Amino acid sequence: MPIDSKRAVLVARIVTEALPYIRRYAGKTIVIKYGGNAMTEARLKQGFARDVALMKAVGMKPVIVHGGGPQIGALLARLGKESRFVEGMRVTDAETMDVVQMVLGGLVNKEIVNLINQQGGKAVGLSGKDGALIRARKMVLNSNKPEASAPEIIDLGHVGEVESIDPALVKVLDDDDFIPVIAPIGVGADGASYNINADLVAGKLAAVLGAEKLMLLTNVQGVMDKQGAVLTGLTSAQVDALIADGTISGGMLPKVRCALDAVRSGVKSAVIVDGRVEHAVLLELFTDEGVGTLIRG
Repeated sequence: MPIDSKRAVLVARIVTEALPYIRRYAGKTIVIKYGGNAMTEARLKQGFARDVALMKAVGMKPVIVHGGGPQIGALLARLGKESRFVEGMRVTDAETMDVVQMVLGGLVNKEIVNLINQQGGKAVGLSGKDGALIRARKMVLNSNKPEASAPEIIDLGHVGEVESIDPALVKVLDDDDFIPVIAPIGVGADGASYNINADLVAGKLAAVLGAEKLMLLTNVQGVMDKQGAVLTGLTSAQVDALIADGTISGGMLPKVRCALDAVRSGVKSAVIVDGRVEHAVLLELFTDEGVGTLIRG
């Protein structure tokens, strides 16, 4: 079969471009928050699993933290239970928390593990309960309504925030050639389970592990300016200015703040990645252009 010279040149160019990045990230920890379309579209799921397996094969230490909001909502609907949200957070009573644990720690987590293993990786599924990984505390939400005489404390139930992380189990798995896949469920001092935002867990874990990079997969191209153009590289000072003038607002604000907290806690860089792009993880890691907004300290 004759060689396709144009294709051969293209492959050689891709490998040549990727080589410096492979060397740069070899032996380094990359924490990836996996969510959005990349978690629900079959083509993107397969591509993500292949990307992660390849990262491990070339010497990187990928650690995955995943969400699962749509899957939780779908199962609650099948059970005849209405999903309620306050300021974007799911109100989680005891019954809903049971569903959260079944979906995140079971269905979603094991699907991701299986996909990575099918691509030649050795993934291991965890929740924050395993190895006392995530100590959580109940989140307290204060609502300052103009008509209220005092701030209203809203009870979200089993919604938590990270109190501390013990990365010992993650480090053991990483060093032994496994890929940790983590469901963002933590345990309080009283033994209660808490549902924690996956972005927050990924950011805190990246800081504790001293990660080289935090990647937040989402359903937008990245941080945009007021004209709708993607801002590909920002310093923390520039991000602060964009928040102050209202350029960064709405649903992007929590992700950007998570990225900022990570880089200010020692993570070398954080990137908000367009997970709708096939092989977004590899394109961000191994090409000059990337597919999102990179934030540095």
